[in-house]
Amino acid sequence: MLSIVVPIHNEEHSILPLYDRLVAVLTAVGRPWEILFVDDASTDRSMELLANLVQTDFRLKVIRLRRNFGQTAALQAGFHEAIGNVIIAMDGDLQHAPEDIPALLAKIDEGYDIASGWRKERIDNAVTRKIPSRIANWLMSKASGIDLRDFGTTFKAYRAEVLRDVHLYGELHRFIPALASFYGARVCEVPIQNPPRIAGESHYGLSRTFRVLFDILTIRFLLKYFTRPMHFFGAFGLVGTVLGSIILAFCLGFKLLYWHLNVVAEHGPLMLAGALMFVVGLMMFSTGLIGELVMRTYFESQNRRIYAVREILTQRPREAVGEFR
Repeated sequence: MLSIVVPIHNEEHSILPLYDRLVAVLTAVGRPWEILFVDDASTDRSMELLANLVQTDFRLKVIRLRRNFGQTAALQAGFHEAIGNVIIAMDGDLQHAPEDIPALLAKIDEGYDIASGWRKERIDNAVTRKIPSRIANWLMSKASGIDLRDFGTTFKAYRAEVLRDVHLYGELHRFIPALASFYGARVCEVPIQNPPRIAGESHYGLSRTFRVLFDILTIRFLLKYFTRPMHFFGAFGLVGTVLGSIILAFCLGFKLLYWHLNVVAEHGPLMLAGALMFVVGLMMFSTGLIGELVMRTYFESQNRRIYAVREILTQRPREAVGEFR
């Protein structure tokens, strides 16, 4: 079963051509399928067109959000409603060609958990899109440890069970492969087409680059220190407290040896720096401890696991499992 999730925001000129091409491609694939359009509070005729389409095709589902929550939230809504074993996400502006779907599915059939599109020949403006995107993709690859050349594209195929372990918020949809890799997902890249928009304007510009940089820092922290925040904050806390203690010990020794001198007048800035480093170090330790408690509460209260099982092989009958517990 295939589920195609398409976020929509003011794409009235693309909806009907996209639907026709999707139906043609999915029919040729020869598997059961459904299409989920997620309307992210469009202000044009997008919802009207989708409402008409859903009356003519039982394989179509339209999810309308109450307000404009953004692409990540729209994708999460579609993933939650999808019932397919394989879920394909793509944009609704026809810059993702439905004809590339079989290539993504072929990689899933080979055993990969995520097949990520790669816009090998981008047609975007070099200054505002290509160069910032290339830099951001390089940084994302280094921060996440996933060797992808195009994190930004939405066009990806996922095994449904992989998405169950990933919870999206903010603008982290572009990092799904990195987040899924935390649970051992196997990821590959597939070259896809990058046709120009047929109508409308892009919702992304140069300003998005700065938000992406903050997301990269977030994903780096999540992947490396999510289950052990004390390792991150504790390192800074250790450095701060050790250096602060050394400086304060020096100032104390100076006062004991030269008690008649004013240590504040002689080494005031150094003593202030030592005290500040010591206090900041303690604060970082405290933050690490609080982080450990928050993570413990998160996993235990929601009964979430810190691991993911790919498969279990056994010849034991399922009804006999309870006898060994």
